Amino acid sequence: MDGLVKRIEKAQPFFRKVATNQYLRAIRDGFIALMPIIIFSSFFLLIANVPQIWGFVWPKKVATALNLFYNLSMGFLSLMAASTVAKALTGSLNLKLPKTNQIPVAGVQYTAQISFAFVAIDTLLNKGNLYLATDMIGTKGLICAFLVAFIVPNIYYFCFKHNVTITLPDVVPQNIAQAFKNIIPFALATTFFWAFTLIFRALTNMNLAAWIIKSLTPLFTAADGYVGLAIIYGAMAFFWFIGIQGPSIVEPAVTAIYLTNVEANLRAFNSGNIQGANHILSQGIQMFVATLGGTGATLVVTFMFAFLSKSKQLKAVGRASTIPVIFGVNEPILFGAPLILNPIFFIPFIFAPILNVWIFKIFVDVLHMPSFIYNLPWTTPPTLGLWMGTGFNILALLLVIDSLLYYPFFKAYDASMLAQEEKKEELEEKDDKKSVVTSAEPKFNESEIPLGKTKDQQALNVLVLCAGGGTSGILAKSLNKLAKEDKLPLNAAAAAFGSHHDLISGMDVVILAPQMDTMKDELAKECKQNNARMITTTGKQYIYMTQHANECLKLLINDINK
Repeated sequence: MDGLVKRIEKAQPFFRKVATNQYLRAIRDGFIALMPIIIFSSFFLLIANVPQIWGFVWPKKVATALNLFYNLSMGFLSLMAASTVAKALTGSLNLKLPKTNQIPVAGVQYTAQISFAFVAIDTLLNKGNLYLATDMIGTKGLICAFLVAFIVPNIYYFCFKHNVTITLPDVVPQNIAQAFKNIIPFALATTFFWAFTLIFRALTNMNLAAWIIKSLTPLFTAADGYVGLAIIYGAMAFFWFIGIQGPSIVEPAVTAIYLTNVEANLRAFNSGNIQGANHILSQGIQMFVATLGGTGATLVVTFMFAFLSKSKQLKAVGRASTIPVIFGVNEPILFGAPLILNPIFFIPFIFAPILNVWIFKIFVDVLHMPSFIYNLPWTTPPTLGLWMGTGFNILALLLVIDSLLYYPFFKAYDASMLAQEEKKEELEEKDDKKSVVTSAEPKFNESEIPLGKTKDQQALNVLVLCAGGGTSGILAKSLNKLAKEDKLPLNAAAAAFGSHHDLISGMDVVILAPQMDTMKDELAKECKQNNARMITTTGKQYIYMTQHANECLKLLINDINK
């Protein structure tokens, strides 16, 4: 097993390159911006449809009003995704251009939306009235939206890089000159998609978005099978095992399928065809079944560490990780145990998510239970998420299966760590080192924070970035608590990587969590452009700082004073 892990480690550079692909990042970052729409609109669906589980049906007017919110938000999701994904990609492309020649983000966004409308919306003129068929601008048109969002920013990038613009005399006001500078890339992009859709519709008799869905239907079906599910969720766990944030690689490739499947399940469920709500791939499957307690299905092994471990170190790590892991934040156990690149846990870490999904699929296929019909926040505890998303709960069975899989490997690792601790204690006794000297955590006062080197010279502003905003929120909260208790001029904010672009300009220091280490090169460029310092951390160092804010502040002060 050690040899296998070493061979896997050698492939890390390739996988890191995949993880930093700007198009995958654009999809991920674009969807982070859309999460409020996806999550909040689903609450209206929950209110409208969950009572049906107990036989209660809302009056027709009430149900229509509740569903109206969902239809007019999620019903335009692809149109909005074309905008947010294009914005995210533009941010990456702007890092390659001089500060004085930046692509206008707003211009790219509305150009992407207009271009997407050309290839996704069918029109009908009847008695002077123009009707728009909006079926493909909801979840069904996402893949088409991604393609548009990839092409439009590149057209703008080409024009700005090679100065293919309308240049006005210097006496013309800057805002007017900028508007004229945008005309050529806007014209090229929209004319391209206008001409393309005319030719494409003439050849296929359908729009591009509908054609993509029709062409990819066999692939969607295959991905929903046992082999496809094993590849998808096994890959997520595998990438995390080698230290690369797995969902950041795999999730962009399946996001469109996720949302399309949930909508199809909901339509079948609402029509009374519960057996038809059988599409497995969904956000709910990822968050509440495959990654039960975080990638690797680490909920049970965390509690094993906390309450069954004989090793003092593993028991301490487990107890510190129990609350976060209940809400799907498992970085403390991944880096603290560690589970990442730990040969002992390779098998359960990869195969527990696969078994969980297969068991869920058996319940759907054989017992005709509905699959996920709602999208819920990823921090929803599994007990609630599984039940609220499907109407039934097999959490107890999944926990038993995961326990049986993890337990022998946990016992082996616990015995190994216990032996190491006992040997260390014996050596200390021989060397008369029974007394343990502990150094107090460093204390700081206001004068020690170099305010003269901060942007506003009033407070040290820190941004903590991680994959989903979980552990970064813990560290930021810890720093803010320290600042409040000791009355320090320190402000900390947390964000998921990709949702930080509007925050970074006001920050003095950005701390990058180890799970996003693959993004450090791009973040370094962004920090340089915004005159902010970047600090990277190791796994154990990062987790330690979430519990010891003084150590984090010490790191910040030392870095600024370099």
